[in-house]
Amino acid sequence: MPAESSGASYAAAGVDIEAGDRAVELMKEWVKKTQRPETVGGLGGFAGLFDASALKRYERPLLASATDGVGTKVDLARKMGVYDTIGHDLVGMVVDDLVVCGAEPLFMTDYICVGKVFPERVAAIVKGIAEGCVLAGCALVGGETAEHPGLLGEDDFDVAGAGTGVVEADRLLGADRIRTGDVVIAMASSGLHSNGYSLVRHVVFDRLGWSLEREVAEFGRTLGAELLEPTKIYSLDCLALTRTTEVHAFSHITGGGLANNLARVVPDHLHATVDRSTWAPGAVFDLIGSAGQVERTELEKTLNMGVGMIAVVPEESVDTALTTLADRGVDAWVTGGVVDRQSTGTATTGAALTGDYAS
Repeated sequence: MPAESSGASYAAAGVDIEAGDRAVELMKEWVKKTQRPETVGGLGGFAGLFDASALKRYERPLLASATDGVGTKVDLARKMGVYDTIGHDLVGMVVDDLVVCGAEPLFMTDYICVGKVFPERVAAIVKGIAEGCVLAGCALVGGETAEHPGLLGEDDFDVAGAGTGVVEADRLLGADRIRTGDVVIAMASSGLHSNGYSLVRHVVFDRLGWSLEREVAEFGRTLGAELLEPTKIYSLDCLALTRTTEVHAFSHITGGGLANNLARVVPDHLHATVDRSTWAPGAVFDLIGSAGQVERTELEKTLNMGVGMIAVVPEESVDTALTTLADRGVDAWVTGGVVDRQSTGTATTGAALTGDYAS
């Protein structure tokens, strides 16, 4: 009988190709749920296909692209053994950047990096991404699962994604549309979303010494459930606004906080103000601020403080905008306005928060 081989192999090095194939089979049903009419083919090819002839209806289509991940929030998902919500975060971080310029998200691809492929676990992650794509109205046309033994622990993983959208050139939103007298409308976040988790983890684990299983009365649930609350996906709500009324700009409130992200869409000669007294941040923001003794300016430039998306609209569009959002189940309110920068005197940025939060 031939001697058994003692040579090196991919499997011996820690990469299980068969497990990867099994993961692909498990995720196919979820990816199929995201298909749009323009989707060509199925999962398993070397590239995802999207029928670009759909763009013929545009006079001058502009393609928008965005890519992102969800940061250290994946560590909480790993510790809790919950893998089917983190995909919502990934999709939200990508598609809501696309919609800021008025682009309709068309399709996404994902990248999942793991220390060891557990097929059911990978499929659960993709399930969450697929569900997020359905909420965003875009197709998941492909992705990659990579196994990195030796670099990541068996239970470690990370996710990233990229998305493509389209907007008619003459409907492109942004700073050059904003005018003096425009109104700033805030849309409530679902919680922390996917930013600032390095600070959050430091406060709740290192300073407070809390466990993820701890019941927190202010949250009405466990610490882990609160921290893992998925990012709200606003893309279809924002697109609905652009169809029902005039919108000048959106701002996705992610890393950097409300003022800094809003400033990115305000022209140099104008200034946007946001009145803190128009809303009360949720309990999780109060906890991180008080327990961590985090200064308000530091908290506000790290966390979204309860606002996940901003719309800047002309004054005559406010009522329609608020009605549209309410009809779609989005908690929204007028929170500020746009003025000429010269009238602010000492303003050095394009946006600022004023007043104190409502109690």
